[in-house]
Amino acid sequence: MTRLARIASAGLANLVGMVLLVPAHAADAPELGRLFFTPERRASLEHQRTFNVQETQSLQGTSMSLDGVVYRSSGKATVWVNRQAQTESEASRTGVNAVISPKSPGSATLAPGEEAPAQLKVGEAMNRATGERNTRLGSGSVITPAKNGR
Repeated sequence: MTRLARIASAGLANLVGMVLLVPAHAADAPELGRLFFTPERRASLEHQRTFNVQETQSLQGTSMSLDGVVYRSSGKATVWVNRQAQTESEASRTGVNAVISPKSPGSATLAPGEEAPAQLKVGEAMNRATGERNTRLGSGSVITPAKNGR
């Protein structure tokens, strides 16, 4: 056997030996699992994922505002309540049930949690404790600059 053949044969034998040892060593290694969460939080997340559990939230703060309503051509709508976008079916995620009527496109009926529903127009805010409404227009009017030439 030539010297080159012996070196190649020895290298191949070493490589085969290493490949055979890797699976045995990997089987003894502990599983890393998930990072960044406590075991209790991981169990909770796993339960939510397995059973498709959605955590419910409640509306925070003393005021509730309707910041916008958009109707899509499909008939579905998105509303912005306290600057948070939601669809009509996302009440469990946001804590606010929003009912929108195509007959009154600039308003929605909002019901946060167990509170009484309130009809709000886009741009209107309401103090949840007193029921006082605020259009957030300041002086009560919107002034646009005049176009040149008219």
